[in-house]
Amino acid sequence: MTSRKKLLSVFVLLLAMILGLFYLKKNPNIFKRSTSYEDITEVEVSFIELDSLTISKSGFVNDIGVSQVIQNCTQCHSTKLVTQNRMSEEGWESTITWMQETQNLWDLGQNHERIVTYLAKNYGPEQKGRRQNLTNLEWYELE
Repeated sequence: MTSRKKLLSVFVLLLAMILGLFYLKKNPNIFKRSTSYEDITEVEVSFIELDSLTISKSGFVNDIGVSQVIQNCTQCHSTKLVTQNRMSEEGWESTITWMQETQNLWDLGQNHERIVTYLAKNYGPEQKGRRQNLTNLEWYELE
């Protein structure tokens, strides 16, 4: 590289550094986090109508406690992981306790009871009976 190109490269680098320093002087909080998780109290949730049940676009049933569930549960895993599970209040309690003891789930504080109540009400165990017996089938013997 010629000395002229080297000098031009150094000049451009210095100019970029000076402009960067001026920018940082004007915007000192550019590298700071704009919000912390402690500052978040409510999450805006939009909903769609589906038959007589209102379900948020996140996949959760619209009911008291949905915003707390979205805030706390979707930080670590998808909504499908929550909605596919069906547990009683005791089951949800023990799952949350397990996550707090082994998976670093934070203390839910005053939201704990609301979250458990919401999950037990909307994602509680379903009563499923046996399927109907198969009838009118022609069986054949395997050889």
